[in-house]
Amino acid sequence: MTNALENSFSPEAEQQVLGIILVSSSVKNVSGHLRPEHFIEPLHQRIYSAALDAQENYGMVSAGTICKIIPRDEQDAFKSKLSISLAEYMARLISNCAFGPAGLRETVPAVLQQWARINVGRKAGAIHEAASNPAVNAADLTRSSLRALEDIAASLRTGRKGRSRYSIGEAAALAIDDVARAMASGTGLTGISWGLADMDRMTGGLQRGEMVVLGARPSMGKTAVGGSVALNIARSGVPVGMISLEMGAKALSMRALSDMAFDRAGRIPYADLLTGRVAEADFEKIVVLSEEFKRLPYQIEEASGLTVEGIRAKLDRMNDIAEQSGEPIGVLVVDYLQLVAASSRYQGNRVAEVAEISAGLRAIARDYNLALIALSQLSRGVESRPLKDRRPTLSDLRESGAIEQDADMVCFLFREAYYLAKEKGSNADEAADLMERFEACKNKLELIIAKQRMGPVGTVDLFFDPACSAVRNAAREFGHG
Repeated sequence: MTNALENSFSPEAEQQVLGIILVSSSVKNVSGHLRPEHFIEPLHQRIYSAALDAQENYGMVSAGTICKIIPRDEQDAFKSKLSISLAEYMARLISNCAFGPAGLRETVPAVLQQWARINVGRKAGAIHEAASNPAVNAADLTRSSLRALEDIAASLRTGRKGRSRYSIGEAAALAIDDVARAMASGTGLTGISWGLADMDRMTGGLQRGEMVVLGARPSMGKTAVGGSVALNIARSGVPVGMISLEMGAKALSMRALSDMAFDRAGRIPYADLLTGRVAEADFEKIVVLSEEFKRLPYQIEEASGLTVEGIRAKLDRMNDIAEQSGEPIGVLVVDYLQLVAASSRYQGNRVAEVAEISAGLRAIARDYNLALIALSQLSRGVESRPLKDRRPTLSDLRESGAIEQDADMVCFLFREAYYLAKEKGSNADEAADLMERFEACKNKLELIIAKQRMGPVGTVDLFFDPACSAVRNAAREFGHG
């Protein structure tokens, strides 16, 4: 450490954590939050590492078991440095311990905060030194610097997680509260409404703390569905965030305007908005609708190449803004999973990278107590199958079976009309039959629930106007003008 960083180190928090461990004879309440390297003082690192070994090997932690684990030569080296024995140092930790086990709520985060602060300083020094070399590639230096800082941020979050342990009675009481709220509301929903009646009936709504994967091949409408659902939720008053790794905020807002106009102002395709081919009367209607958007709790972050940690950082900022109105983000849409940048941990192993990203998004849903909708690209294998077999299945999830494992719900989109429009009949009768089939299903979107941990699987038929990004209940008659 530099002199400034050395002077800023305060050992008291580390000593209190170790003292609590020795007094309580257990490291179980700490091991999920702290690793040995989180202790700045090398002696404290070694004591904590030995405490972890003692818990595993002996089922308890004491000064005696730690002295058995740490070799005599290491203990002699510490004694020459401290002028007291390791056993005496641990006795002082016990006698100076000011807290019981409950004190870990304060001391563990304090240790993490100090470790993070000092390590940020160390990284900053290393970055400054590397940046002084004219031969260093600036892009590589920036990427490596961000990854290092993101690793520190990830460790910080482990120390500030909310409650994770419940008795079965406490968990049942929380579940009963959800059911009672659903009954009182008259909606029958324990979660957040999709804005789509049949989806609500089959799923009970979007559940906080869970990840929904919405998979589709290109042009099936996954961004349209994700955006339309997000708009429905925001209009119900629940704050929504959209992380768009592919499409810009203006393009997404034009889709949303076209979607909202579909019911209120008639059919105004968003492609016409993008190109300015809009009648004056329709433009005036869009301007009126846009005023309503200013009041919606809906934030869009357009940023390519974000890592999971980058998404967390963006979500933190979204929550800062949302909470000014009294409520944090309830639903986060990520468009789309395969565009999330991987860390350097599994570089070159795409399956492992996608598994890491999937697990990271799942953790965001839990840590922030929100419903996360992760849009996902499906493998090209779907296109190689006969038309009647192109409805996606779980095996079509691209690059990683971990996506299926991590998701609480997996849904797929299928539009037969998309494929029928590309088919050419071999004769006039066949061409006429294809046209008839296309007309019958041109506004039909199948939302296939292929996995649901807490509910049934099956297919929900929806009305879809691709040009307007309008997704509606199938109660609307297909073929709406």
